[in-house]
Amino acid sequence: MELKPTMLQERIATLDILRGISLIGILLVNMYAFYLPMPHIDLVTWFNTPSDIVWQQNLDIYVQGSFYPLFAMLFGYGLAIQWQKAQSRAQNFYPLGFRRLLVLFVFGVIHAVLIWWGDILMMYAFCGVFLLLLLRLRPIWLLLIAIILNGIMHAFTFLALAFVNVPEAEGYYVDIVSIEQAITAYGTGTWVDAFIQRLADLAVQASPLMWIVSLFTILPYMLVGAAASKWHLVERAKELKWLWITLAVSGLVIGIFLKSLPILFTRTLLLDSIKIYIGGPILSIGYIGLVVLLCLWPFVPKLLRPLANMGRMSLTIYIMQSIIGTCLFYQFGFGWYGKITVATGVFIAIGIIVVQMVIAEIWLSKWKQGPLEALWRKLTYKQKVESH
Repeated sequence: MELKPTMLQERIATLDILRGISLIGILLVNMYAFYLPMPHIDLVTWFNTPSDIVWQQNLDIYVQGSFYPLFAMLFGYGLAIQWQKAQSRAQNFYPLGFRRLLVLFVFGVIHAVLIWWGDILMMYAFCGVFLLLLLRLRPIWLLLIAIILNGIMHAFTFLALAFVNVPEAEGYYVDIVSIEQAITAYGTGTWVDAFIQRLADLAVQASPLMWIVSLFTILPYMLVGAAASKWHLVERAKELKWLWITLAVSGLVIGIFLKSLPILFTRTLLLDSIKIYIGGPILSIGYIGLVVLLCLWPFVPKLLRPLANMGRMSLTIYIMQSIIGTCLFYQFGFGWYGKITVATGVFIAIGIIVVQMVIAEIWLSKWKQGPLEALWRKLTYKQKVESH
């Protein structure tokens, strides 16, 4: 029997809505990298006007570091669903799964080299290989491995930082030479200048250390998502309502508190690490719990259909955001690089999301998948996209 992709009637609306929401959070964070010389600056100390500082602090608490774990968990949940479907049909999912991840990795390379240096697809495909190798394990073991991997990183990080007291944040992660080069290339340079700078920034984003770190930051969240998928936590949300209430309330309260620590107290590297690596993922679980609970009301999935449509074409939407962002801010486009406030960046992101919701609605009224999803499916399953 031949393996086939997930059909429309088999999709879980809550998961698509969560993917759509995660794309909003990812864009809000990525906006910085579209119009500022990331990753060579410290965002917290970069801004000097009161309004920019307030907007940056709110994004830092509610968005930064909380949506890539969410998307990683959804990635793990989805891959585990495909694996379980293959198992129920006594099929070998591994050749197909590895091919699917290879295609995703190639998409990521093209995205990173030709469009935007901040690509995450390559890291997801890389971590996905390890996830695929572990999918045979029972969900409790997937969860335990996730905790151990993440715990190892926390242990090394906090043991090192516990003895480092940096009361003021001036100078964190700042590279003056690289900042000037990025501003020149993206702000005033040609497409070729931006291309050369993109390769330099990509060397930082995809350094050997980052690949290793991803196994302790991204892979654990994928494993958590896969464990949740095997337990059918989203599908059984009504039955497990009190679990989801607990996750939502505790995740939101604890996550927001931990992410506020560097603002409530004197900022240190230790508090920053707690904010990013503990508070961020905990808050993402809170967001997931809240959305799952809201979707228990039948009218909510219908109300949030535009988000679900974005989630159904998440790969296309993600790449499209990079194309729009670089065209708006780089000199070969509208040339807004370094010329906007944080608030303006947020409003531009909202505008992009609204446009993408309309595009997704129109596209999915004719076809069952986004264009890049269709290409991904064709290269994986050797099938063509179907129209309605």
